[in-house]
Amino acid sequence: MTPSTNNLHSTPVPGSAAPDVEVAIIGAGFGGLGAAVELRRAGIERFVIVDKNSDIGGTWHANTYPGVAVDIPSVYYSFSYEAPQTWSRLFAPGGEVKAYADQIADRYRLREHLRLNTRVNGVTWNEDTHRYRIDTESDTFTARFVIGAVGGLEVPRMPDIPGVDDFVGKVVHTARWDHDHDYRGKRIAVIGTGATALQLIPELADRASHLTVFQRTPIWVVPKPDMRIDWGFKQALDLVPGLRRLVRLGVMATFDAGVSTAGVFYRTTSPAIGFTGRIIKRWYGTQVQDPELRAQLTPGYALGCKRPSVSNKYLRTFTRAHVELITEPIAKITPTGIVTVDGTEHEIDVLVCATGFKVMESGATPPFPIHGSHGLELGQFWQDNRFQAYQGVSVPGFPNFFLITGPYGFAAASYLAMIECTARHARRAITAARDRAATAVEIRREPHDRYWRKSLRRHRNALWLNNDCESSNTYYINPHHDVAAIRPSTHLEMWWGNKHFPLTDYRYSTLSD
Repeated sequence: MTPSTNNLHSTPVPGSAAPDVEVAIIGAGFGGLGAAVELRRAGIERFVIVDKNSDIGGTWHANTYPGVAVDIPSVYYSFSYEAPQTWSRLFAPGGEVKAYADQIADRYRLREHLRLNTRVNGVTWNEDTHRYRIDTESDTFTARFVIGAVGGLEVPRMPDIPGVDDFVGKVVHTARWDHDHDYRGKRIAVIGTGATALQLIPELADRASHLTVFQRTPIWVVPKPDMRIDWGFKQALDLVPGLRRLVRLGVMATFDAGVSTAGVFYRTTSPAIGFTGRIIKRWYGTQVQDPELRAQLTPGYALGCKRPSVSNKYLRTFTRAHVELITEPIAKITPTGIVTVDGTEHEIDVLVCATGFKVMESGATPPFPIHGSHGLELGQFWQDNRFQAYQGVSVPGFPNFFLITGPYGFAAASYLAMIECTARHARRAITAARDRAATAVEIRREPHDRYWRKSLRRHRNALWLNNDCESSNTYYINPHHDVAAIRPSTHLEMWWGNKHFPLTDYRYSTLSD
């Protein structure tokens, strides 16, 4: 679908001071949809949402592997202003989350602003016109402001293993699942045991004649208190004044106490985290009786170093006769199987790569060039100077450009809670510029650096850079040895910081200045 001509001219007007659109949102996942809702709330209608995919939903459009679902309670994996209409379980399955994206698009009349099947090749700031040029595979257009809403789980990571291209059987990455292929009765191998594999492996065990799982690092798994949300409870959430907000606040407070606070203030909370880990290990004993197998599945690093996952099936799956756990490192992949370093070849028909995504890596974050003032390129700037962004939203040198999932923006738990906060931040900055008749708004260096220094300082005392995470191989720690993927704060602080940051933290200018 292409947007109406009220939102985007088919070709730019050379030399025109007015851009083709006021705001270009790149990405039609929940980040882009949430940003669009905030623009409409501010009375901004000349915007376009550009996405390379054929439909909205982002991660929830791309990831359709068997068993995909949210791994935090659904009531918190939603926007506070829009209750999901179709979610049937405490942990909503992926199809229902995608339906929620459709609900948002329909409820807030966003489809007329969509421009799908459009891959962005680059974004460039023009200092003379205070406009961005957005180059796509098919055309070019201009915007006064740009909101980058490309999520962190965007570029799939294929295993860097010799021979992977030589395998003659079926190869599939979990983010590009092939539903047309018949997996039943096949010898299936899964590389990876992260949050995605945890959901997928029990489902594949029901289909495969033999399932071989290659594990590099075991993960923490906790029981999943999943249940159906019955009609009565749904009605109560919708009709009892304040009940949904109260339940949501309760879930947020639980995550703040058990995840955010525990991780950020690890020097104080480490005894409690260690005690919780010992309790979980006792639960492992109820799931896997074989002590050798249980030891292979039990992490040796602290709880929380990697994203903890919830499942009632994962551990027990490895006790099934046709499921095999391999902890020997992989040496190579042959045309018919996988060879481990001990020389054993495991013959397979299907290779499933549950190997995650490239997070904050060169060429992946961002996935296309973004040029700001004086030709500064955002990806190169981050590679040279470490990942950084004020409240996870703004970077000096990139006027009129805002991120939804930027560095140090996500207080670990609900991505949608973060999106609501950062999208509101972008709206506040844009409307402040409009109120001042400014054509450019840019974060000042001093407040940006103050926020970044605070984040770095807090992370020195946090869980992730502690020695207790040394063996975790966590993607939270990037090549700069920073934990830029996580905002070291509570959700309450994330909400307050984005809602109440001083507007004077930004610099406003016009073309006549």
